Amino acid sequence: MDAITLTRQLIDIESISGNEGAVGHYLYGELCRAGYQARRIPVEGERFNIFATSPEQSHPAVVFSTHMDTVPPFIPSSEDATKIYGRGSCDAKGIIAAQVAAAERLRQQGIFAGLLFVAGEERDSLGAKVANEYAGSQNIRSKYLINGEPTENRVALASKGTLRVEVTASGRMAHSAYPELGDSAIDKLIAVLSRLLAMPLPSDPEIGPCTLNIGLIEGGRAPNVIPDYAHSDLVYRLVGPTQELRREILAAAGDRVKIDFPLELPFVRLRTVDGLPTMIAAFTTDIPRLTNWGEPLLIGPGSIHVAHTEGEFIEKRQLVEAIELYCKIARTLVDG
Repeated sequence: MDAITLTRQLIDIESISGNEGAVGHYLYGELCRAGYQARRIPVEGERFNIFATSPEQSHPAVVFSTHMDTVPPFIPSSEDATKIYGRGSCDAKGIIAAQVAAAERLRQQGIFAGLLFVAGEERDSLGAKVANEYAGSQNIRSKYLINGEPTENRVALASKGTLRVEVTASGRMAHSAYPELGDSAIDKLIAVLSRLLAMPLPSDPEIGPCTLNIGLIEGGRAPNVIPDYAHSDLVYRLVGPTQELRREILAAAGDRVKIDFPLELPFVRLRTVDGLPTMIAAFTTDIPRLTNWGEPLLIGPGSIHVAHTEGEFIEKRQLVEAIELYCKIARTLVDG
């Protein structure tokens, strides 16, 4: 399968998180036609993961993996002489194409790598969680997991974790001309967010600082109504354990709001490969949820700086280079 053609075909199938069914069916069909033993692992509703192996080796030592879902909005594919554009071009449909092409090339050389493509990475890593349970129940014996995310073809030394925080404030409605009769939920929320923004965060000399993003704020009824509800979703990018950070968040928030921690993916240090350039991934991946799939590595074509943007793209040169890099890493791991 030509990697550039496959990339565009995958981009043109909308697969925003929660709606991966159509792209999964297409990819499953292509892998079956190429002679792989492909299995659909149910996730939720019409969503499923795909695990594909060569008939010659049902328990491969090396498994390539990435995700099929994208962030919104859907952006169809286009290309010019040097780049492929569209939603998922680098995060991570171009990576799927590179991994399939690498597995095909390795297969011709007598090295049989597995392929694991999952749902839900951009939302809650549900597909990875299901895939991990599947690996445990099916006694999958892979030794190495080569996970693909946009690292500009550099091997990641580490990947920051994620802690999602939900802050919810409640109040009492009143006419805005008489604020003393109400209790503003928005005022409470703003005060807590200000304290959280001012709170010192941990840092690692090699990895860098823990960071905070206030990604969503909502609340209120109308400009002339004292708001009885306000809510905010936050993301901390982690560089270590969270026990102390959680304690400090709760202390800074106080008892006037409700704090929930709906998702945590831990910070991880990763295996590297001699002779390849390295980087630090400030983003989070499915790797912490795929512990049953072997020792993890993280590398892929494309830049994380254009992922999730309206101009997302992947350079054709990097896509082609990634195929050879994936093959080189797999050979090194198998021979090592």
